[in-house]
Amino acid sequence: MLALGLRDEKRRQTRRHIAEVATRLFLRHGFAKVTIAEVARNAEVAVNTVYTYFPSKEDLVLYPEEASAERMVQMVRDRARGQSAAVAVLAALRAELRREDDRMVGLTEGFGRFVAMVRAEPVLAMRLAGVGRDMVDALAANLAAETGARTGDPLPHLVAAQLGWAQDQLFRHLAARSRAGDPPEEIAASALALLDAVESVLSDTVLGYARRR
Repeated sequence: MLALGLRDEKRRQTRRHIAEVATRLFLRHGFAKVTIAEVARNAEVAVNTVYTYFPSKEDLVLYPEEASAERMVQMVRDRARGQSAAVAVLAALRAELRREDDRMVGLTEGFGRFVAMVRAEPVLAMRLAGVGRDMVDALAANLAAETGARTGDPLPHLVAAQLGWAQDQLFRHLAARSRAGDPPEEIAASALALLDAVESVLSDTVLGYARRR
């Protein structure tokens, strides 16, 4: 079991290393101009190794482990008794910010440039938009199942869409503050204030929906 765990950790480290090298190259030269072979050479791995971890070039930027459609679903599944779906998602986002979790909310230097690059490349922008839609759809399906909503009931999807909007506002804020060159601790503080504002404009219906008994 120990050997298996060490092997898995080694794979995670290799995957992250390749992705970080690729991101630096994309930011420096542009996504379209960098080849998989260049990524492999700079990461000091074989081309086949890159494809083992990242089946497509787009996966190097928005790879499934990070850009998962199950992200908000997991936040909701992990909520405590008495907590609604919206409160759980907002609490999870705040927890990431308070511990300055750069892997999840992009508090690292250069995050703003990274987001700008993604939005400037049509194939990446489409991929990012698709991840957002999938995330909302997955959460809507989870909420419908949990609440026993009838087929055609729009409420699960409307609530999920509101939470998807809240997360999108957070990431846009993080990217803008990152591009401005603000330090991570200031970005995190301003993002926490943003989430307070977001919560204030959500309706009682959204904030109280799917409360765990």
